[in-house]
Formats: sequence, structure tokens, C-alpha cells
Amino acid sequence: MAELPEDLQYTEDHLWVRPGNGDEVRIGITETAVARFGGIVGISLPDVGAVLSRGDVLAEIETDDESVDIETPVGGEVVAVNAVAAEAPDQIAADPFGDGWLVAVEIDDPTDLEDLLDVDAYSALDEQE
Repeated sequence: MAELPEDLQYTEDHLWVRPGNGDEVRIGITETAVARFGGIVGISLPDVGAVLSRGDVLAEIETDDESVDIETPVGGEVVAVNAVAAEAPDQIAADPFGDGWLVAVEIDDPTDLEDLLDVDAYSALDEQE
């Protein structure tokens, strides 16, 4: 696996969150999640303007074998979706920390970010699994 970006925060469910302008964050899946899914053949993302609560389904990833719901680690309004990843899901596997991002969310409660892991905590968790 490539080195984990230090400017991101992570979840125990192998998502990453990148802070942006103001209360906007981008969310994607880590290389570990990509490896566990195997081939990603499709993805369903919410509509721009959708309001999500923490724990709601953020995306549904279709693999060769199953469909997996991804829960959002933060609540807020979806302000952008990665149409390229939706049309060409192999982009998620090709560049999960960059062009493979899933959605951008304007978060409702910045304290949602307090439960996320820094790169060291996530690395330790990832190594234990």
C-alpha cells in the first residue's frame, strides 16, 4: 500500500475525510477498503443537495460479489459528487486519495470531525487488521 496522506482524517471503516474551505469536507475510501472490495463495478452516490445525518448511507458500492453500503462519518448537505467516479468506478481504485473521492459535504456540526482518526491512529488500526 502507498503511504497514507497525513493531511486527511480517517474512520475505522476505512474512509478518509479531507477538510476543505470552511465547513466543507471531501470524503472517499482508503486503499484498504479498495483492496477489500476487490473489483468495484459500480457506485451509487447521493444527489447534490441531499442532507445526510451521521451514519446515513453515503454511497453504495457494487463489487463483483456484493453490494456494500458506506455510512457517512459526518452530517451535512452534499455539495458535490464525483461524477467521474460514478461513471468510471475504476477511478476509485486507481486514485482513492485523489481523483477517486466520492462526495463533498458541507458539515452541520464540526464536532463530527473530533471522532475521526489521525494518520498515526489509522495506520495502527490498519496494521492490526
